[in-house]
Amino acid sequence: MSERAAPFYCPYCGDEDLRPSEQGHGAWECAACNRAFQLKFLGLLARGLRQSDDGGAQI
Repeated sequence: MSERAAPFYCPYCGDEDLRPSEQGHGAWECAACNRAFQLKFLGLLARGLRQSDDGGAQI
């Protein structure tokens, strides 16, 4: 089993100085804005992705 991908940017300030947090799986700390956040995969959508008439993608 492969490891999960790490986030590249902080969702709050956009900085790249992220470190894994000791709070648990999926928890990260941003050294630039001093915030901690957690990422969690919820699952796949049952309906999937559909094409609209104007060429754009709709969920």
